[in-house]
Amino acid sequence: MSFRTLRVSLVALALSASLAACVSAPPPVVAPVDTTTPAQRMAAVEAAAGPDDKEVSVAPLRDPQVDDLRQSAHAQRQAGDLAAAAAHLDQALGLVAEDPAVLQERAEIALLQGQWAPAEQFAHQALQLGSKTGPLCRRHWATIEQARLARGEKENAVSAHAQIASCTVPPIMRY
Repeated sequence: MSFRTLRVSLVALALSASLAACVSAPPPVVAPVDTTTPAQRMAAVEAAAGPDDKEVSVAPLRDPQVDDLRQSAHAQRQAGDLAAAAAHLDQALGLVAEDPAVLQERAEIALLQGQWAPAEQFAHQALQLGSKTGPLCRRHWATIEQARLARGEKENAVSAHAQIASCTVPPIMRY
């Protein structure tokens, strides 16, 4: 191989290497970022519950100590101290582990804290133990829906959303 052929080959190689460097890889596909805040998710849960004035709602008798803990948790939530609210509700659950209302309140605190999996777990527990109709039932399913949406599980969230309607029993029409 002559010096000239070698030089032409090296120039061609350098040129092709520099052209290859100019070719850029396609930009990576970035999944859309969900910007829904925990407070917005909680507002969706509250909206799904709807008004309670047209449905029969049965409320069990409550232990006064549990009621005090629930009220303290509510006050802490209003004050923005979600950790204290969670602690009060955890204490209440230590007394009445199978109370659907307390479990739902705990699920909502977890939702507000951005703890998606625990929020769904508490809401599922409440759903298993509680009434299958009424505003509390709708809150359970809406919490499950929001937790799934937050985790990007859109198909599962759609199925949870569909369950919300099954919680509403139309009133008896009397003439």
